[in-house]
Amino acid sequence: MTKDVYIIDGSRTPFLKAGAKPNPLAAADLAVAAAKPLLMRQPFAPTEIGEVVIGCVGPNAAEANIGRIIGLRAGCGDKVPGWTVQRNCASGLQAIDSAVKDILAGRHDLVLAGGTEAMSRAGMFLNENMLNWLGDLNLAKSIPQKLAVISKFRPNFLVPVISLLKGLTDPVVNLSMGQTAEKLAYQFNISRLQMDEFAVQSHLRAVSAQENQHFVAEMTELFDGQGKFYAADNGVRPDSSVEKLAKLKPVFDKPFGLVTAGNSSQISDGAALVLLASSAAVDKYKLQPLAKIIDIAWAALDPSIMGLGPAHAIAALLKKNNLPLSAIEYFEINEAFAGQVIACLKALEDPEYCAKELNSSKAIGKIDPTRLNIDGGAVAIGHPVGASGARLPLHLAHVLRRNKAKYGIASLCIGGGQGGAVLIENVMESK
Repeated sequence: MTKDVYIIDGSRTPFLKAGAKPNPLAAADLAVAAAKPLLMRQPFAPTEIGEVVIGCVGPNAAEANIGRIIGLRAGCGDKVPGWTVQRNCASGLQAIDSAVKDILAGRHDLVLAGGTEAMSRAGMFLNENMLNWLGDLNLAKSIPQKLAVISKFRPNFLVPVISLLKGLTDPVVNLSMGQTAEKLAYQFNISRLQMDEFAVQSHLRAVSAQENQHFVAEMTELFDGQGKFYAADNGVRPDSSVEKLAKLKPVFDKPFGLVTAGNSSQISDGAALVLLASSAAVDKYKLQPLAKIIDIAWAALDPSIMGLGPAHAIAALLKKNNLPLSAIEYFEINEAFAGQVIACLKALEDPEYCAKELNSSKAIGKIDPTRLNIDGGAVAIGHPVGASGARLPLHLAHVLRRNKAKYGIASLCIGGGQGGAVLIENVMESK
């Protein structure tokens, strides 16, 4: 990039697992809860922020242009613009990318960016038959006309459209995200045991991270309107085991599939935000950067194998920056599905796949599993689709700092057949 752009600080809420009922906080509530303590600890007023950019896939009807709502409620004032972006699972990373480009263009020196999602609050809609019936009833003027329309009502008109299920199904290839993971498991010969072992590892690593307080620096506590207090991701299971996961039935390809609720990311609510700054802002306010954003890359591929998006984006990012995979010390790859992450690792190691699909004369390389998602991932922590793209680089920045490492890559697969990746550098020791 032509200028330096820094991650100064960040904040995220605990990720709350969706249950039978909606969680108490809406997407905007979650983001404001993360934004306020983040802004309060800065040496400048929130009104000095240039803009607020928020990724969100499904804000509710009262949260139109949720980025603006969050900026106002977080105390940025009437004069700070706010806007919203959506790139499915990488919406949070898209918000960061959009903010970076505005800083590079000289429009702003300080930007609040990230994402939020309240998946437990995804709504239900009337189906098309019901909408047409209501339209006919509204058009009917006389009593006989209305009675004629009423006589055509059928009970199945009341069957709702569940927006979450609809949104997690690709409309082009007509496959759910879970079905695309099943396809990758078949393509790369990934077993159910491998998936379950990966899932257990995710939980146990997250448990260890919680016990060692590795999330404390990035986490802000949540209070809801019902008097409840949340201090940690509540989907992490200390008792997770391969034996327990083996008892779960497949969800997306019954009865012979391999993808279960246990080896998939959790449907959850949460928000993650980062404060980005130019070199001018760093000097002006004497800021201590957490990390520097070196570059961001996007890639596209067949939607039916969308889970391989990280492999494509990582390959593009390394090529753009003339770096071997061995130069990257830590990785965060979003665990949409355990099998999907395993497939990405296999693809990057496979010379044939790299030559055919990634335009590389040799294998990109092998990612050391001890350097990947070292504090667990979305299988254990959760995957609020608007927020994960901001959580990953924020957490990676802390991982690099904790381990005195230089380079890290965070990446996500994206429904619709895309991948996104960000390369960051630890500058905490040097700045």
